[in-house]
Order: sequence, then structure tokens, then C-alpha cells
Amino acid sequence: AGMNGTAIENFVCVIFNVSFMNCTWHVGRTASEDTQYFLYWRTSKEEDYTGCQNYIKDNCGRHTGCRFQNVTIENKRAYFLVNGSRSGQNIQSSEKTIWLYKIEKLTPPLNVTVNCTEASHVCEMWWQPPRTSHVKRPICFKYQVAIENK
Repeated sequence: AGMNGTAIENFVCVIFNVSFMNCTWHVGRTASEDTQYFLYWRTSKEEDYTGCQNYIKDNCGRHTGCRFQNVTIENKRAYFLVNGSRSGQNIQSSEKTIWLYKIEKLTPPLNVTVNCTEASHVCEMWWQPPRTSHVKRPICFKYQVAIENK
């Protein structure tokens, strides 16, 4: 239902700093300035949708994203629904399913320590894995070290 071209486009979510999630989208091609969008999400098809409490808005005041706090990733899927209205008329809704662990941007490794000995021309490095809410085994991480000689 709803007029063609009014549904959102380019829906993207990113989880960062372990438990914060931003979801953003572009307004539909034929959406007028009075079109308003509403985001709902849930992590199970058995639970009720939860509406966004902290919208990101464009210059026209239209919702173009949402900020979430205290998101628990685990190995859950999330189900997103964006619908809306325009002058009392329904617009096309949009649904998307996302595996939350796939959209997490990891923090850098923690407590990086470097110890170099000039006599043997050897450097040793240590670090702790990045913070994450869903990876329980440090062996799951792969690292890349770039060494520059200055």
C-alpha cells in the first residue's frame, strides 16, 4: 500500500562502542516535504516492535535515522520496519532483517604496549582484544600490524 517511490531507500545500521546503534535511510524519491517516517524494530518475531525514541532529522524535519543505546548483539537477528504518512495518506513501508553481529564496527585493540630493544633490534607488542558484546573467545580476532621505520 502507498504511493510508489515513497518508501525509504538505502537503509543501513551500524553498531559501535559495543552497545550504540545508528540506523539511517534516505527519503523516498517521490516523498514530499510533509512525509514523515517511523522506525520500529524487534529481535524476535514473537515480541512486539519497539519504536525509535531518538530520531535523526533532515532540514525538513523528516526522520532520516534513529539512535539507539544499550543494544545487545549476542547472535541475534533484528527485524526493522519503517512506515509513515504524508498528509494523512499512507506511504510504502519497508522491512529489513539484519544479523546484528555483522554490522558491528569493532573498537581498536586495548592497552597496546610496545617494547623495543635497540641492541637486538627487536620489538615486542602486546594488546587486549577490542570490546564487544558477542565475541567470547579472543582467538576469533585477527590482527594486522603496520610497522613504519621513522
